[in-house]
Amino acid sequence: MSKLQIGGTDLDSRLLIGTGKFPNKQIIPRVVAACGTQVVTMALRRVDLSSQEENILEYIPKDRILLPNTSGARTAEEAVRIARMAKAMGCGNWVKIEVISDNKYLLPDNQETIKATETLAKEDFIVLPYMSPDLMAAKRMVDAGAAAVMPLGAPIGTNRGIKTRELIEILIDEIEVPIIVDAGIGKPSDAAEAMEMGSAAVLVNTAIATAEDPVAMAEAFSLAVKAGRIAYEARLGVESHQANASSPLTGFLFEGGN
Repeated sequence: MSKLQIGGTDLDSRLLIGTGKFPNKQIIPRVVAACGTQVVTMALRRVDLSSQEENILEYIPKDRILLPNTSGARTAEEAVRIARMAKAMGCGNWVKIEVISDNKYLLPDNQETIKATETLAKEDFIVLPYMSPDLMAAKRMVDAGAAAVMPLGAPIGTNRGIKTRELIEILIDEIEVPIIVDAGIGKPSDAAEAMEMGSAAVLVNTAIATAEDPVAMAEAFSLAVKAGRIAYEARLGVESHQANASSPLTGFLFEGGN
């Protein structure tokens, strides 16, 4: 399986994970180890430097790449401020831009996301914008300096799978930077589907965190991502609307008059 490159960094794992919704923070290191992820995202509002027990950074292995997200931002200005705060706190220069002002469906604001992406890319951040899958918006994010584009598969936290498949396929076909499917992936087969389509990676949080056994589920997602990517690189067989026999329909033993 080929490596994934984002912002000049080569990654062996194509599974990114989040850190919200776990029954307890103590399980996060085991989840990270089970799935082998190299990139872990977290909301800055979960970082409590005054309390080691409550500080999410205490539970993320130090050899992983931190991907702070701007959860809670409603405008580009707020997202930029959160990203700068995360960098100042020592979280590095990777950032997942989330700009959401829709409180019901939690859909991202693509226009504000483009603005934030442009500002932060100029400040040498590795910017991964979370977005509603729209080709023109994705192109503008790339022009603004995005290192990858992260379209949603379904609304955040729904576990409904890839409901925006055809739109994501267009992005995969047209956008040069990695496409990382984020949000809505509910089971390992969804992750495999995204990878078979040609997605560069997936980001999973809720489906792992809310499973009865998050550690085992993390391993399952890792295997699914690997299988999907290998299948994509092997080039899937062509679909057909009619039957095609896998063995010849002539030359049976009872033919030939014997």
